Amino acid sequence: MSTATSSVSAPACCGITPELALSREEAERTAALLKAVADPTRLQLLALIRDSEGAEACVCDLTAPIGLSQPTISHHLKVLTEAGLLRREKRGTWAWFALVPERLDDLAAIFR
Repeated sequence: MSTATSSVSAPACCGITPELALSREEAERTAALLKAVADPTRLQLLALIRDSEGAEACVCDLTAPIGLSQPTISHHLKVLTEAGLLRREKRGTWAWFALVPERLDDLAAIFR
């Protein structure tokens, strides 16, 4: 009885099509996006900004509803901004943050 394996690949038994799978690069980008929102504070911040007038908010208005210090809120906003979920704009002494709809669409597309 021979134990050698054939070099011809057999068809997938369960209908898995490797060509449709995420590439490693796509998987890493998706994981980074999910990591950015996989935090309760960041989810709260996104919801607060979404529900604010014009879907934008000043960092000064985000500390009290979350109950954390301004530096902590700023850290979380930075993570969300680096992930492309928020856009930051300096107005006077305050930073304003707005949602980036296209990036939120990318997040939603993960689950379609």
